[in-house]
Amino acid sequence: MKVLEYNEVTATHFDHGEAKGVAARVVIGKDDGAPNFCMRVFVIASGGHTPEHSHAWEHEMFVHAGTGEIFGNDKWNPVAPGKVLFIPANEVHQIRNSGHEPLIIVCLIPSQAPEL
Repeated sequence: MKVLEYNEVTATHFDHGEAKGVAARVVIGKDDGAPNFCMRVFVIASGGHTPEHSHAWEHEMFVHAGTGEIFGNDKWNPVAPGKVLFIPANEVHQIRNSGHEPLIIVCLIPSQAPEL
């Protein structure tokens, strides 16, 4: 069993043209012996965003804190704490923080996808 605070895991920071103000942590993954899923926590700074992208695997996401928007189905959709998101494989998506506090999102992906 593994029990820890998510912020005990070293973050990988993304802060370039396609992504801005994103700290990503693999909190449960292959190194933990998890054969089926990877759990990641993304902290997106105010004004930050992930790149617009798509890939061959699905995402399941839970918005833990902050406010923002997710692009999907050709429009921006508001997100706030308690929202649950499902992004099917190959769907173009992007997340941006439109609030003043960090936007914290828990994200699950299948084990065959790259962890970050």
